Amino acid sequence: MTRIAVIADPHFHDVTYRAGQPHAPLAAVRSLADTVASTRVFNESYPALPALLDDIVARGIELVVLVGDLTDDGQRSTMAAATAVLQDYSARHGLRFLATPGNHDLYAIHGRHQSKRFLDADGSHVLVTSDPEADAEDSTARIVSSNMHCGGYDSAIPAMAELGFFRRPWHLHWESPFGPDDALSARSFEIRSADGGTIRRMVDSSYLVEPVEGLWVLSIDANVFEPRDGDRDPTLEKSYIDSTDAGWNAMPRNKPFVLAWMRDVAARAKALGKTLLAFSHYPVLDPLNGTTADEARLLGDTSFVRRAPTAATAEAAAATGVRIHFSGHLHINDTARVSSGDDWLINIAVPSMVGFPPAYKIATVAAGCLDVETVVLTEVPGFDLAFDLYKAEAKLSGEDDGGIASTTSHGAFLSTHLAEMVRRRYLPKEWPADLAALVPRLTLADLDRLAGIAAPLAPADVVPQAADAEALPFFELVVDWYRLRKGRHVTLDFIAPERLDAYRALAARYRAGHWPATSLQARIASFLAILQSYLASLPSRDFSIDLATGAVADRFTSA
Repeated sequence: MTRIAVIADPHFHDVTYRAGQPHAPLAAVRSLADTVASTRVFNESYPALPALLDDIVARGIELVVLVGDLTDDGQRSTMAAATAVLQDYSARHGLRFLATPGNHDLYAIHGRHQSKRFLDADGSHVLVTSDPEADAEDSTARIVSSNMHCGGYDSAIPAMAELGFFRRPWHLHWESPFGPDDALSARSFEIRSADGGTIRRMVDSSYLVEPVEGLWVLSIDANVFEPRDGDRDPTLEKSYIDSTDAGWNAMPRNKPFVLAWMRDVAARAKALGKTLLAFSHYPVLDPLNGTTADEARLLGDTSFVRRAPTAATAEAAAATGVRIHFSGHLHINDTARVSSGDDWLINIAVPSMVGFPPAYKIATVAAGCLDVETVVLTEVPGFDLAFDLYKAEAKLSGEDDGGIASTTSHGAFLSTHLAEMVRRRYLPKEWPADLAALVPRLTLADLDRLAGIAAPLAPADVVPQAADAEALPFFELVVDWYRLRKGRHVTLDFIAPERLDAYRALAARYRAGHWPATSLQARIASFLAILQSYLASLPSRDFSIDLATGAVADRFTSA
């Protein structure tokens, strides 16, 4: 048996970075305001990556697959610090890494500027940027440093040279879509703007490696930096469509040669009796369990809706013959499967240590099956390294931190961070205003009462009942909805069983009703139906995949 640790989105941020100016902060600690507005935490990545690697070492695993976004935002200093951590674990513990680039590791050909706010001891912040034209805005000072610049392919990929992107002596086999030559100069292609008027040469860093006898690991570079129509300056960030939302949906049109190569690799693996595991940064299948259309109708064009692979994309990927694909990017725990005729494909979405839930996967290749275990790491030594500065910031700004700087574990910190993100980001930015306005006003008792009203209501018609101290706030249900969306079965460790029973009972009440689609009751029913779908999804914690049929079982089948 071969065991592989699969980690996603470490987003390593070096809090020890010094900008080298007299008025620079004593540490590179990102502000809490920026943290709670983001889908990931920043400073806590610094202790989280070593804690994750320590757990892998303790389990005796040597091969580590990293499905993108090793770094915070590809800053030169951060890239150097992150790769140094990995190299240290390779030297001291024999870990071997295979990676793919994420959208936060590099940008197109020439890279892009980065600007970050770092806290001072009094809770104020200094802007540190690579952009000499960036405005300090409400920061007390501005520091310009080239070390903040995010590189393009030509600098970022060589910086990650030991992570599989180039042939190494321990590789039993190595190739790229362009052949056996691992030089970046031999691994480029033409990419065109939609109107065909702008053409650029871009690197594709995909590769195939055989790390141990009989196992082929396929790293797919699914970053697509498509030139914009009419733009002529290749050095500008705005000259390209960011790969963040496009993901795999942009691959068939812009990188058809990669899909052709995948088809060839899969055929050769089958002929040679190799077990083939693929990974890229982006999910190749819809990770929302078939609820993307429902979410779009309920909430509109959310970030998840924009990033969900289409059915056509899934069909194109499944047709390559690749059967198992690991992904990151969305910081979620999920298993998705698609089949068409004899073709089937499973996407295993790997969570991140800097988002809820903090976890990674262990894949065990055994006779005829792949066992997948999800390891949840709620304890991270030093997770609270920024708490004193967070408290100083909150005192200076007068902003309530939501209790995040009083949490007692990394897992609790990330769970609270998600609640704050719901309050500060999702509700105000991704929910219809009329529905979002009801969330802090209603309780589950109110929702239960609404389910018993046959007449269709609008949000403006609702008058909350007198507060019941025992009634769970609607806001808590919404937070748990997002917890389940991100964690699936792992989330069951974080939600009390009696809460889940209450949610199921409420969903059943709404499922039995009949209201016009635009009514408040129908919208709540849709919201609860999506939650039910999360609870009924494919096994995503500890499961086994039959490599012949693609059947997914909620147990291990190997010895």
